[in-house]
Amino acid sequence: MIKLKSRGIFEVLVMSIKRLSIVVFVMLIGCQQAIVTADKPAETSAQAVSAAEPDRQLQINKNALLEGSTEQIQLDAATILLQSDDAKARKVLLEVLRQSENTAARTVVCKVLSQARSNREPIKNKGDFLQPLVEMLTAEDSTQAKLAAEAMLIFDYEQVGKQLQTIADDGTAPVKSRLNAIYALRLQPDMRAIIALIELLDDPDKQVSAEAEKTIRSLGIPIGKDLQARKQIISELKRKGRDVFLRDWLLRQEEQVRRLESEAQLWQKLYLDSLDKIYDGLENDDAKAKFLAEQLNDPKVSVKLWVMEKVSQWRVGTRAKLPSDEIGALLVNLVSNENRDVRLKTAGLLSLMGEVDSASKLLAQIKVEQDDEVKSELFVALGGACYYAFLPNSGIKIAPEIKKQTLEIAAQYLDSDDEKKAQKGAEVIKKLLEQDGLAQNEVDGYLGLLAQKYELQKNNGNGVLRGELLSYMASLCAQSVYKADAARRFEPLFEQALKDDAGLVREAAMDGLIYTDKTKALELLRTDFVNDDSPAVRKKLTDLAAEVGGPDDLQWLAGKIGAKADGEQTWQTMLKIFKRSDWPVLNSWMAKFTAADPPSQLTEEQKISFFEFVERKATTENKTDVLKNVRSHLATSYSKTGDYKRAAECLGFLIQEAKTPEAKTAAMGRLLDVYLRWPNVKAAKGLVNNSLLEKDFEPNSVMILAIDNFLNTSNDGPDPNVISQLAKIQTPAPRPVWENQLKIWFAKFPQLKQPKEVNSPNIKTK
Repeated sequence: MIKLKSRGIFEVLVMSIKRLSIVVFVMLIGCQQAIVTADKPAETSAQAVSAAEPDRQLQINKNALLEGSTEQIQLDAATILLQSDDAKARKVLLEVLRQSENTAARTVVCKVLSQARSNREPIKNKGDFLQPLVEMLTAEDSTQAKLAAEAMLIFDYEQVGKQLQTIADDGTAPVKSRLNAIYALRLQPDMRAIIALIELLDDPDKQVSAEAEKTIRSLGIPIGKDLQARKQIISELKRKGRDVFLRDWLLRQEEQVRRLESEAQLWQKLYLDSLDKIYDGLENDDAKAKFLAEQLNDPKVSVKLWVMEKVSQWRVGTRAKLPSDEIGALLVNLVSNENRDVRLKTAGLLSLMGEVDSASKLLAQIKVEQDDEVKSELFVALGGACYYAFLPNSGIKIAPEIKKQTLEIAAQYLDSDDEKKAQKGAEVIKKLLEQDGLAQNEVDGYLGLLAQKYELQKNNGNGVLRGELLSYMASLCAQSVYKADAARRFEPLFEQALKDDAGLVREAAMDGLIYTDKTKALELLRTDFVNDDSPAVRKKLTDLAAEVGGPDDLQWLAGKIGAKADGEQTWQTMLKIFKRSDWPVLNSWMAKFTAADPPSQLTEEQKISFFEFVERKATTENKTDVLKNVRSHLATSYSKTGDYKRAAECLGFLIQEAKTPEAKTAAMGRLLDVYLRWPNVKAAKGLVNNSLLEKDFEPNSVMILAIDNFLNTSNDGPDPNVISQLAKIQTPAPRPVWENQLKIWFAKFPQLKQPKEVNSPNIKTK
């Protein structure tokens, strides 16, 4: 553990006054009034109790001040005594200030006087406190003396200045008393106090003069080199006057506060950096967890917040659980920490940690929390804690009453005009209605509250809250034990919300209808929402069609394939519907996609995905005729995309399965075109050679047309090697048509190189 020194800054904390002692007193009086002796008249007994009441209350407050178990109880008691008009109450306070045995009580009285000044609360007959405070100032205990000096700020300088100067100037007085008086003068916002301190610079006592010099320097006032210079400084102060002095004094105080704050922030940063280094250097998670637990017990707010940031990083990182159960227990206790930032951070952290048993502590703090932001975060955390506790596999058990109270608080938040609060209330209601444990009338009531809040928001704002409310209602229709009740209650609202201008609202409404009845929802939505302005709405409709759509949906989907934004998603939806369709539907759409005027502009890749699916289905079901048809289409699409190998495989199948010479010849012509464009010259030569072995080509045979088309459509001109290799084909007998065609090609394309030696036939060009 590293200990770092830092300078603190005095802060005056405004504390809320709790009337605990009065409550106790009233209870005691109530009990006392019930005890009336039978032999006295009722009127006499009542008068006795009434006369005794002030003394009893005074004694209760006095005991609380002197013996209170916490400082807050003592502060409450001292505050009540200070505000009392009873002279006996004032006497109690003065006695406490004059006795030195109970330093805690003296400290509390001084603090209450300082608080009254800070809060600008009038103190009746405050002159009563002057002499006791002066006596404390001259005591040996410097801590008590400083408290007295701070409490003396309730007086104007005219009331205390002379006594402070007398103590500071008294060379016969104890040095500690004089130093205490210097501290008191330093606090006084008066020019005369500064002058008194300057005059002490020449005091014979070195401790006194040194303390005076240190004090004046801290106030940013020059000390002067000698007595004459100091007289000039005093003269300049007097010349400026009281108003200018006060202005300069305030500016100096503000500058000093800024400097001290800057120093405090620097030391805090250094300290936290040191904690980071220690934490990062620890070997394993157990050691880190132990270290964090130790630091979480540190009283410094900055350290607690540092620990919670580490725990937050732990939680949202790769680790799903807290580093240790001890940290969880410590965090729960911090929901009631006196520091507002600590409570806020703790609430936010616990909202992510439903597995921590925090519901009862969170509920208790919500009931007393005064900060609205903190209270909201506590409420969110409470909703999460209740939800987790009632999960079937949860190891945490809380009273059902806590859940009911949480729902009641959620209803209050839902009813708020603040949209953020209303959203949080709706979210918690949604979470807790997902689980069992409520009576039917309670379920109906909370479902009704959600619907009512939505109705009130119909014409309000930008639709964000409406959308969130509908989203929660839709969620209840999907994953709640009361989803049937929710569906009956909310379905009409979902249908109405489809006409909302806000895309977020329409999207949530679609969710609700989908969760309620998908098939019915698709029938309703595809009528008006195919081209909705909201991409999210269009996507939901397409996703729904992918899940439950049928052949009737293919037509409107086909019309959207060419859309830049939705085209590919729409096509994937169509493929899913095709997979659920029978052969008449598939054959029909295969014809549509290959028609001269198709219903949609599919890319070749999209066509291939459809044809390949049909091919697999036809193969599985042994549909030979369909298989030949689809592979013919696949060969065309493969060729267009440059996948010549697979195109050749499809055409080879067609040649093999051809039932007529015409079908076979047509397939061979297409195959030759694929070989030429691949290029696979060897395969092309083999295909032509096999054909010429049987007979010569017809003048317009598909083989010649395929070669001629290739030569005329080659982007970079025909490959000279192709015709040269084909010209080398040996034939068993003259093939005049083929020989003549070669001559034509060599004449038409001079760049083609005629082979020097040709076995058969001999080719001569003119």
